[in-house]
Amino acid sequence: MRLQNHFAAQAGKYREFRPTYPSELFDFLASLSPARQRAWDCGTGNGQAALGLAERFALVVASDATRQQITRATSHRRVRYWVALAEKSGLKGSSVDLVTVAQAVHWFDLEGFYAQVRHAARPGGILALWCYGLPEIDPEIDRSIRTFYTDVVGPYWPKERHHVEARYRDLPFPFAEIDPPHCAMEAEWDLSRLLGYVGTWSPVKIFRRETRRDPLPALADALAEVWGPARRTRTLRFPLHLRVGRVS
Repeated sequence: MRLQNHFAAQAGKYREFRPTYPSELFDFLASLSPARQRAWDCGTGNGQAALGLAERFALVVASDATRQQITRATSHRRVRYWVALAEKSGLKGSSVDLVTVAQAVHWFDLEGFYAQVRHAARPGGILALWCYGLPEIDPEIDRSIRTFYTDVVGPYWPKERHHVEARYRDLPFPFAEIDPPHCAMEAEWDLSRLLGYVGTWSPVKIFRRETRRDPLPALADALAEVWGPARRTRTLRFPLHLRVGRVS
């Protein structure tokens, strides 16, 4: 992984404000796996995907290059966390049935990571990469968030973000591809929680550092006009974009 310091300082906020992945995603991946003995969640962050896998696999090895994320990850008796680069996992050969990367593979050196996948996966093992973009809430709310995303903090997104914009379809994927089902994360949030989530975006941190201004109050004002009472909860939908393949 090309180490980026966009996430270390916000590890606690990631754990608090990020949406959670749907159970049907993990059911689908487990159904493809040649066995359910061991999964590797690479770039695990706070362990969000690892916890979903732990309900379906005997053991999940969850690695991340950022120690601050690992120290704040949620513990689970079937999850073993460690600090490691995606390209130097330390895993034994043919030792995992499934490899997952949630919202992180665009930071990796793909050639090195894919070499690790081929090394670590058992014959017929599965690799699944996924990402998600902006939430779908309400047309007026969505427009305000899109304007903030594009026009306000847009220039401060790291260049790797374009892979997420492309839904990972622009990434090389040298595995026998499997069509995934359509699935999405859903959450019921009030306005303060939505703003907390936006505050975890890496360009918000970069904007503050480089301009010495906080872009969130203006967004909060814009959203307050279309949200309704701040404590009102709304349904957010985050479509997931998957690349799934079998490792030969």
